[in-house]
Amino acid sequence: MTRSAPERGILDSSVPGRTDERRASNGRALVLHPDIKTGEALSRTPEARLEEAVGLAEAIQLEIVEAEVCRVNRPTPATLLGGGAVERYRLVVQVEEIGIAVVDADLSPVQQRNLERAWDCKVVDRTGLILEIFGARARTKEGKLQVELAALSYQRSRLVRSWTHLERQRGGYGFMGGPGERQIEMDRRIIDDRITRLKSDLEQVRRTRDEHRKQRRRVPYPVVALVGYTNAGKSTLFNRLTRAHVYEHDMLFATLDPTMRGVRLPNGQDAILSDTVGFISDLPTQLVAAFRATLEEVLEADVIVHVRDISHPDSLAQKQDVEEVLRELGVGAKVDAGLVEALNKIDKLDADSRATLERQSARAGEQIPVSATTGEGCEALARTIEARLASQFVEVDVDVPLTDGRALSWLYDRGHVVERRDDEDAVHLRVSLDPADVERFQHRHGAYVRGAPSAAAAAAAKTA
Repeated sequence: MTRSAPERGILDSSVPGRTDERRASNGRALVLHPDIKTGEALSRTPEARLEEAVGLAEAIQLEIVEAEVCRVNRPTPATLLGGGAVERYRLVVQVEEIGIAVVDADLSPVQQRNLERAWDCKVVDRTGLILEIFGARARTKEGKLQVELAALSYQRSRLVRSWTHLERQRGGYGFMGGPGERQIEMDRRIIDDRITRLKSDLEQVRRTRDEHRKQRRRVPYPVVALVGYTNAGKSTLFNRLTRAHVYEHDMLFATLDPTMRGVRLPNGQDAILSDTVGFISDLPTQLVAAFRATLEEVLEADVIVHVRDISHPDSLAQKQDVEEVLRELGVGAKVDAGLVEALNKIDKLDADSRATLERQSARAGEQIPVSATTGEGCEALARTIEARLASQFVEVDVDVPLTDGRALSWLYDRGHVVERRDDEDAVHLRVSLDPADVERFQHRHGAYVRGAPSAAAAAAAKTA
C-alpha cells in the first residue's frame, strides 16, 4: 500500500523513476563530504568532517561501501557537485550496487532530486541524515513529537521531489479544496495541519516543564546541566556522578531524551543533574527549534558543565560548535562568563599529553581533567560545581522567633542552612540564599535579618 506524503520516512526506499528498486533498501551506502572552497580558514579538516559523516551514517546501521572527500571548486546550482564528479559517482553507485548516497552538506530540493535521477539511488543530505538518527533514537513521547515536527518542516519543502506521483489533478467539493487542486497541495496542507498540532502539543510540554521547574524552585535544588558535542561522554559522566543507569554507548547521538537525577555534592548540598542531547556542527535549524522545549532546561540551569572529549583531535572546534548552539539558545551571557569545562577521556591520552593538559587546566581554573570511565577527576569536578554554585549565593545571618514557623520553613525551603543555634526565644541561622530570595525575605521579615547585603551588593554577587 502506498503511504501518504506525511507518513513517508526520510530514507524511504521509493525513488521516483528509478530502474532498480532492489538496490534502494539494501543499506549499502556511499558517503561524500563536498570540500567546498570558500576562501575561509576551516577549523576542521575535510577528512575529519568525512569521518564524522561516516559515523552519522553508521549510527543508523548503513553499510559504508565508499567514503570520499569530493573537492568542489565552484558549486553547481543543479547538483552542487561538478558534472565530472556526478558521472564518476554514478559509476560507483552502479558497480557497487549502492542504494543510498549520503552527501555531507545541505542540499536544496532541486539538487537532491537531480542527484537521485543521475545516480538512480536515494540521496540524503546532512540534515536528513541527522533527522533520521533522531527519529530512530527518540523514545519518549516528547522526543518523538520534537523529531516529527523537525522532520515534517524539512519534508514540506521536498514534496515536489519525494512525491512526484502526487502531481496528478484531483477534483473535489468546495470544502475539500475545489476542482483542479493538485494532490500535492492537499498533502502540503495535511503536513501544515499536523505541524500546527505538534506545535500545540509541544507548547503543552513547555507549560508542563515550567510547572515542574516551579515545583523544584520550592524545594529548591539547583540545576546543573551537562552539555557537549555528541559522543563526548556526557551520559557516562552523568551515570558516574549520579550512580544512575542512563543508556550510554560509543556512538553519535546515543542520548536524545533528557534525563534528570539528584546528586549530592561534597558539602552535602543536593542538586539536580540534567543530561541533554548532544550538539553537532551545522545542527539543523529545524532541530534547534523543535528541541527548544527540552533545551530550556539548559536555559534554567544554575551551572552549565561543558563536557569535552579532550582526546578528540577536533576538540577545540567542537567546543566552538557547542558554544555557538548555546548562543542560539539564548545563554550567550553564561558562555561569555565562562562555563565549567569537564575535559573528559583523559584515560585515552598518552603520558606527555596528559601532563601538558593538567598544567594548562591548573592555570585555567575551571577546566577539570576527568575520566568518566575510571572516575578520575570526578571529585574535583563536583567540588568545582559546588564552588560555582556557592559563588552565586550570599550568606546572611537571620534571627527567627520560635513562634514564626512559617519564616523558618521558608528559609529551609529556599536556602542552604550553613549554621544553626537555638536559644529560648529564637533560632539563629546563617543561611546561603539566592540574592533575589534575600530581597524577598527582607521585604517580608526585614527585622529578622542581620547584616544582609544591599540589593546592589546582592546583584553584584549574583553576576560575579
